[in-house]
Amino acid sequence: MTTLEFAFVCALLLKLGTELTLEALNRGHVLKFAGKAPAGLDDVMDAETYDKSNRYTLAKSRFGSIELVFDALILGAVVLSGILPIFFAWWTGHFGDATLSSALFLIAVTTMLSIPGLPFDYWSQFKIEERFGFNRSSVGLWVTDKIKGALIGFVIGIPLLWVLMSLVGWLGTYWWIYAFGVMMSFQLLMMVLYPMLIMPLFNKLTPLEEGELKDRLMDLSDRAGFKAKTIQVIDGSKRSGHSNAYFTGFGKFRRIVLYDTLIEQLSVEELEAVLAHEIGHYKKGHIPNMIALSAVMMLAAFWAIDFLIGSSAFFEGFGFSPLAAGEVGNLGIALLLFSMAGGLVTFWISPITNRMSRTHEYEADAFARDAVKDWKPLSGALRRLSEKNLSNLNPHPVYSAFHYSHPTLLERERAMQQT
Repeated sequence: MTTLEFAFVCALLLKLGTELTLEALNRGHVLKFAGKAPAGLDDVMDAETYDKSNRYTLAKSRFGSIELVFDALILGAVVLSGILPIFFAWWTGHFGDATLSSALFLIAVTTMLSIPGLPFDYWSQFKIEERFGFNRSSVGLWVTDKIKGALIGFVIGIPLLWVLMSLVGWLGTYWWIYAFGVMMSFQLLMMVLYPMLIMPLFNKLTPLEEGELKDRLMDLSDRAGFKAKTIQVIDGSKRSGHSNAYFTGFGKFRRIVLYDTLIEQLSVEELEAVLAHEIGHYKKGHIPNMIALSAVMMLAAFWAIDFLIGSSAFFEGFGFSPLAAGEVGNLGIALLLFSMAGGLVTFWISPITNRMSRTHEYEADAFARDAVKDWKPLSGALRRLSEKNLSNLNPHPVYSAFHYSHPTLLERERAMQQT
């Protein structure tokens, strides 16, 4: 084992050990308070529903721990076994190491790496979600979704990777700065095109039907300074009983989307508060903030990749024979290894990004409270959604820091009541 491979193993085991510890802490916290809901939330769920939510949390956590170990074993085996250098040598021997060939190599490897996880995805959907009453998908729809996702990945991924790899030959030393520009432009473009072109391939989006609900939501939108052209409803119920609402796009392409299950579960007043919350994200500038954070992290990632492709020790450390300087094959290998091992780094900064996200949620909650002139409608919506989604009302604080992008229900209620 090389020094680099040893460092990889240490990082992998440290992350895995931490994740398993967090899951165990959270399960212990759930069991500790299984007999009674947290003070102030004892009226969110009746005893039977609260017990069901705890069992749901425990089932997902135990299954998730098994999946964590499996994923770590797969990642470790792929990186350390030498199969990647062998496959790369075979691939370049048959298809060459030109730009398009390297792009196809990356697509092929990432596709193969996704296959071992399919049984876990299936079990989660058709066993755990089914057992707790959330699954509304069929096996046929699940398979169709996977095929569509793979085809879309090919159609988008191949030309995008070709452009990124071509930049090395076209621009040389500063390719990574231009690559960052290409990827940021692509992300911004997808924010506009995804809801218009890709999402309809999976879900049906329709304008909210005429009536009291639409009139009140559009009136709220105008009063809040959002001026929405339309509010769309997505048929999330065809796959799951979970409900949600989200904001997508920017500028004149911005859209607010409500799940049909959300409309079924909430009152008009509660839906107004949920809409106001989503508008709050727009009015408070949260979308540009998150885009800026993403841009900084992406620029750092491309700088790191540029550094790696110039280091023969990096390639040799993982069993590859480095190509001549400037060869696109170097970039293909670096992109592959960086994407596979990137989670070993980003995991540790998740508390920082989650904290930023939770701050945004507090601000959007406060905006909603002020827009509807009361905190109770949003509180009622959050309580109803917690009940319907069997949310964990009392996660362990450290687990929450690593895994929760939203504050807990109790934290949000307390913040909304502060003047």
